[in-house]
Amino acid sequence: MPVIRLIAIALLLVGLPSRLPALEVNMLTGGPTGTYIQIGRDIAKAASACGIEMTVHESAGSLENFLGVRQRPRTQFGIVQSDVLEYLKTFAADDPEVSRAIFGVRIAFPLYDEEVHLLARREIGSLKDLDGKRVSIGVENSGTFLTASLVLDLAEVAPGERRMMNQDDSLKALLAGDIDAFFYVAGAPAKIFASPEIDGERFHLVPVAEEVLRQVYKPTQIPAGSYPFQTGPVDAIAVKAVLMTYGYDPKRNAYHRESCKAVSDIAHVVSTHFPELQQSGHPKWKQVNLTDLPAGWDIGECVNAGLEPGYRLPCDPPEPAVAAPADASAESEANRAYRRQICAVVGC
Repeated sequence: MPVIRLIAIALLLVGLPSRLPALEVNMLTGGPTGTYIQIGRDIAKAASACGIEMTVHESAGSLENFLGVRQRPRTQFGIVQSDVLEYLKTFAADDPEVSRAIFGVRIAFPLYDEEVHLLARREIGSLKDLDGKRVSIGVENSGTFLTASLVLDLAEVAPGERRMMNQDDSLKALLAGDIDAFFYVAGAPAKIFASPEIDGERFHLVPVAEEVLRQVYKPTQIPAGSYPFQTGPVDAIAVKAVLMTYGYDPKRNAYHRESCKAVSDIAHVVSTHFPELQQSGHPKWKQVNLTDLPAGWDIGECVNAGLEPGYRLPCDPPEPAVAAPADASAESEANRAYRRQICAVVGC
């Protein structure tokens, strides 16, 4: 089924109730062994130390997370792949369902690059070797599903069978010989590939370095030793993970006002506790550049409110020295304000 149709179906299935209970703060992430959920838990832990309770939820991944932020009640945050954002924007002008899905969604923070992993049997040495093979491309509404579909189409690879399974079921199927390979988009190191069941004599990470893909995605490498079965660096492509939120209007109603406050609080926690997240959180925090905003998407005003110099929470560490902001003359006013304030907090 085309991805564009999946978006439309998802929109029909998700609705807002007319009456809402007391505010909850929620974040949609990904599967239990992925990087998204670990990043979400790191943020929730930092927030909890400030007396802010945020629940981190598993999900199918980026597409579900984007739609959840837009329409799922009491869901203020979701982690999304940047190529999902670009895909949605590309189709927004021609499809009213997608246009409605995009309306109001904003960036909270840019995060880290995610590598496209392709684990396969040893005899599969390249993407082209997937022609006629059985390949898992992730579950519907996931970022892996969208990225894998785009990668295969761009590289003109025609698997004999495209199966839609999550990464855990995909690994089981590969080990059992039921499929030949599976895609998984996640920040390396991803826990699933640390499984002792992955025999380096039988399986490996396939290099993904085709020129047509390097023109669309960021060329990178999965470093040697990222996984127990891996003997050397592997050429790969990457997409950026982005924490998304919604453009709440505090003047609209109590729900918007309380949700905006929650977004401001979490934005403040991430910015003021950024050094400790890099030190004690998932290794991917060390690669996060909070000023690396994807083009064409705006920071939420509630995010910027939490970055204002006068915004304080009881758990705040001492204020750091102010660094000069980077030049961002071509950006929107919201993004310029974000960049000025984030540079003042974490430096640039």
